[in-house]
Amino acid sequence: MSRKVLLLSNSRNHGGKYLEHASDIIRELFAGVQTVVFIPYALKDKNDYTEHVKAKLSELGFAVKGVHEGNPVENIREAEAIYIGGGNTFRLLKCLYEESLLPEIRKRVLQDNVPYMGSSAGSNVATPSIHTTNDMAIVYPQSLEALSLVPFNINPHYIDHDPDRKHMGETREARIKEFHEENTTPVLGIREGSYLYVNGTKMTLLGPTGAKLFIQGEEEARELLSGADVSFLLN
Repeated sequence: MSRKVLLLSNSRNHGGKYLEHASDIIRELFAGVQTVVFIPYALKDKNDYTEHVKAKLSELGFAVKGVHEGNPVENIREAEAIYIGGGNTFRLLKCLYEESLLPEIRKRVLQDNVPYMGSSAGSNVATPSIHTTNDMAIVYPQSLEALSLVPFNINPHYIDHDPDRKHMGETREARIKEFHEENTTPVLGIREGSYLYVNGTKMTLLGPTGAKLFIQGEEEARELLSGADVSFLLN
């Protein structure tokens, strides 16, 4: 399978500009592309969100068309590249179902080799389900099943437990372990600043902060460092 997929934990690093930390890999992902179709459904104001993305990607040499500017299905069918931005994952997935876009995106990426980029919520929906999002269910999609561009789940903005904090709520690790009490899908907790790059059958973890891999039945999560070859998760 020759898919090209970039999954960012976050779209902005602390103190940085929008997508600045991933600019080089975005240029590589979209090499040869003129116009990127942007899906702004994770935020309420689709037009404002799209204009924001247009301004940033134009700096990198790419034009942007909002998927809602015209017929969404036709825009995906004609897309040279697809980007789904962050926001609320439940609202995003609900809109994708309502516009009948999941099978269209899946076909374009997995069969037609159209490059796909997601950030935060856009990375969540690239996985089999959104069970491991951090977001509140402010709306109800018809299903939690998502695009399955990769066969594992993601927890973006992953935060490690700080034993010096007095907070008594569940940690991210505890919540992911709850998920594995009911589900077998591996979960990759990607810290802010890091991202996954899938190029064909190879997948690499990039960015300075790394990630944690949670496998059902394994007591301890696996620590993954920047540059790690995580292609085995694609099997």
